[in-house]
Amino acid sequence: MPRRILQGTVTSDKNDQTITVLVERRFKHPVLHKIVRSSKKYRAHDAQNQFKTGDSVRIMECAPISKTKRWTVVTEEAAQATA
Repeated sequence: MPRRILQGTVTSDKNDQTITVLVERRFKHPVLHKIVRSSKKYRAHDAQNQFKTGDSVRIMECAPISKTKRWTVVTEEAAQATA
């Protein structure tokens, strides 16, 4: 099964090798038929501490790294290697 890749905005980079990413999705409400915005925060592994608050990043599912980290940041080099 392919690993999910999500795109979001970094909201926190205070922790060492960890960033918090806010991922927003939009969908049509089944009853009201209007576009609804829903967001969720994910904690992702950033090995080089290269991403700062406000950056737009792509994250990919991975094996559990810690209690809360199940995602890792996809760098441009890694994205080209898998393609």
